[in-house]
Amino acid sequence: MIRYFLSLLLLTPAIAQDLPRRQDDTVPAQVEQMYERGLRYLATKQNKEGSWDDSQGDEPGVVGLAVVAFLAHGEDPNHGPYAKNIERGINYILSQQNATNGYIGSSMYSHGFATLALAEAYGMTNHPKLAPALKKAVDLILSAQKRNRFKAWRYTPDASDADSTVAGCQIVALLAARNAGISIPDESIKNALTYMETCRGTDGGYGYTSAGGGKPTLTAIGVLCQALAKKTDGKGFAASTAYLKNHINYREAYYPFYFEYYMSQALFHADQKLWQEWNAKNIKLMATLQSPDGSWPGRMGYAFNTSGALLSMALNYRFLPIYEK
Repeated sequence: MIRYFLSLLLLTPAIAQDLPRRQDDTVPAQVEQMYERGLRYLATKQNKEGSWDDSQGDEPGVVGLAVVAFLAHGEDPNHGPYAKNIERGINYILSQQNATNGYIGSSMYSHGFATLALAEAYGMTNHPKLAPALKKAVDLILSAQKRNRFKAWRYTPDASDADSTVAGCQIVALLAARNAGISIPDESIKNALTYMETCRGTDGGYGYTSAGGGKPTLTAIGVLCQALAKKTDGKGFAASTAYLKNHINYREAYYPFYFEYYMSQALFHADQKLWQEWNAKNIKLMATLQSPDGSWPGRMGYAFNTSGALLSMALNYRFLPIYEK
């Protein structure tokens, strides 16, 4: 179940209030120190194949999140201190892709995050295999959606049921690919968002497979998907944003860095002041949890936790297009 709970990240310019880009803003010194220590940890612990030797570190999706964490800090995939780490990560993801159908890894969670990483790296590196691999990965997501009775996704490409975590992961990956120049049918995004709406309750909270049992983590995923798709004018979006505001001090017990990752992005796109309030609290929290070696510990493994923690603070930099508004 842990391997299935790897859902998370990002994308196109979103809505209303503009936040300044990184070069026009000051990154808190504490964030820079934590981020650099975290990247050094990932760099030194990465194996020669490009993955990490811990409980989740060989998942292509986890490797994908680590790659995005490097890119989100403004690291150059072609030059600089972490270029080789980024290259190894991309090569590992490509090595895990099925040459026939484009599937990456062993779950749609992993496939979605790996696809996101390929989309974010696309155009930033001259890797000859990147473009065709990204296209194959996107085609698999689209074909899986067409076969699904909810026009959404779950754990495997041939699943007939769906849930808001896996679906959210694929939506973000598709929007990232579109942002990178890959053609994504409007109907695919529309159908996916329609499914997500069936998981939203009257209070704005999103449930796992239905509108019941809303949770902050799931709601953050739903809000992010709507924001990235620029569907922010309805009452539903406002209700979900209010739901997150009411849970501003929430802390996920079992998958904390998964929550931090999504919450930061959702609030950033939904409400500038609310994100600033949450970001200040998150910085303090991440500082208390970071280990002396630069990693963040927890049940999901050091590579996943460290990547998630870093990405929860990456909006302080805003180097990637996904962090623009």
